[in-house]
Amino acid sequence: MKLLDQAGPDYLSERLEDDSSFHPIPSNGICTRLGDKWTVQVIWRLAIADDRRLRFSEIKREVEGITQRMLTLRNLERDGLVERHYFPEVPPRVEYEITEMGKSMFHVLEGINMWIRENLPRVKQLRQTYDTNKR
Repeated sequence: MKLLDQAGPDYLSERLEDDSSFHPIPSNGICTRLGDKWTVQVIWRLAIADDRRLRFSEIKREVEGITQRMLTLRNLERDGLVERHYFPEVPPRVEYEITEMGKSMFHVLEGINMWIRENLPRVKQLRQTYDTNKR
């Protein structure tokens, strides 16, 4: 079996088509985006908006702790997770909605959230044990 580092660009695509078991995909920016402090919260907020668009200010208000500078939706738009709608009014109005691909990501995030919910008490216990033993 080839190492991923030594494989050509088509190798990974071919492997993924041939095998549905889990294989970590090399860094492609998407995992980094999901690891961002705000991405999951923005996706979640847009996903539960009941198929209505949200203005930037609504998202900012509803994602606790986020600042205007931190709330960058362009990368989510670039990745196809969010769609931006611009209305040339005075003042200009911009609204955002989650795309079908963003909704499919939200369903995956729901699974992760369920795992966290089921395992958080055990994780807290293990953290406490670890911290106590490291003193």
